[in-house]
Amino acid sequence: MKKYTTIILVGIILVLAAVLTGTLVFLKNQPPQERAIAPIVEIQPLEPDSSKWGVNFPNQWSTLQKTETNNLDTTYGGSSKFSHLVRDPRQVILFTGYPFSIEYNDDRGHANAVKDVNEIKRVDEKTPATCYSCKSSNNPGLWAEMGMEAYDAMLFSEMKPKIQNAIGCANCHEAGTLRLIVTNPALENALKAQGKDWKTFTRQEMRTVVCANCHVEYYFAGEKKFLTFPWEKGTRVENMIEYYDELGFKDWEYPETKTPALKAQHPEYEMYTAESTHFKAGVACADCHMPYIREGAAKFSTHDVHSPLLNPEQACGQCHTDVKYVTGRVAEIQDQVYKTKIATEDALVDAIAALKLATANPASDAALLDEARQLHRKAQFMWDFVSAENSMGFHNPEYILKILADSTNLARQAQMKASQAAGDPALLAVGLYDAMDPKPEPAK
Repeated sequence: MKKYTTIILVGIILVLAAVLTGTLVFLKNQPPQERAIAPIVEIQPLEPDSSKWGVNFPNQWSTLQKTETNNLDTTYGGSSKFSHLVRDPRQVILFTGYPFSIEYNDDRGHANAVKDVNEIKRVDEKTPATCYSCKSSNNPGLWAEMGMEAYDAMLFSEMKPKIQNAIGCANCHEAGTLRLIVTNPALENALKAQGKDWKTFTRQEMRTVVCANCHVEYYFAGEKKFLTFPWEKGTRVENMIEYYDELGFKDWEYPETKTPALKAQHPEYEMYTAESTHFKAGVACADCHMPYIREGAAKFSTHDVHSPLLNPEQACGQCHTDVKYVTGRVAEIQDQVYKTKIATEDALVDAIAALKLATANPASDAALLDEARQLHRKAQFMWDFVSAENSMGFHNPEYILKILADSTNLARQAQMKASQAAGDPALLAVGLYDAMDPKPEPAK
């Protein structure tokens, strides 16, 4: 009896093994599945109309549409299109002679990108088409069709009829596979300059890298205004200053001081990836700004992109159990960064005032005056690198506070050098302090 039982069991095992082997061979020979569920409609490559993608992905589409109306503010940011020049009049002085002194509003949600850039007062008849680069899901298709060089060589007014859609699915996703991709040629060029190939990155890495299609520092190179990220020497602020200095690049010349000034853009990617605490822990931009949510049985990444402070339970609560403590820490960090930033602005305003006086004085020492201008240039860019970044310091508190401290120091040096150049006896004495030996004791 045992003999027959053994034979039967062996037979069953052999049959099951044969079935399993056949199943595996069958599956191996099947074409790879692009999605777990068959699409309702086929999305064409680089399709700019996100509503078409929304037929297959209604949850993502419905939340993306919310970016048009999510105009709530946080303490220091938000999406209400408030004016930085009204909130902080020092910036009118800091950007004098540059279009940002005319109108400088906080960014609204992604769905408003095209509308807002079309209406901004900074746009004029000389504005290049390059200014559309981070505003529209039409761009990937246009870049593929005409090339970025031809795109950037056009005027804003010439490109306008081709830009009908705000930021959308095609900016970050590949049709069909839905994988996250780099669509901005400037980003691909910048990564290549660093010896990096984004196609080798993990999906979690790409959940940060796709944000660098737009949320970065950049400049318009040459007469054709070619969009370029200044990452050749690295992505830290000092690397970019060195890059710009070697290039001899300036965004504008500050009036009455003749400083070859630089304007920072929105370097969220560079700031966050500069060894910040969350970045080193493997947290991606999307983890906080596009957290996973549930609607019924569906779990998906919300595309209502906004500050995590507006939904901390969903954004922060995925990792932190005490959300109230976390938001309290964020408030403390941002308050400290804001106060430090204002102190830096005061130093810059003082440096500008001293430079104006020295530049207007024909007897000023030319060499010292040029040193003062270079100090002002570096200090202004370092401050703006923090000010234009949209986290009020939280993306990388230690690094950001160091940048502001260095900026304040450089601004005060610029003020002193300008005063020395003009022969200002009061501040000349301050400049001689470091040469004193022994130094006088501080007053008690």
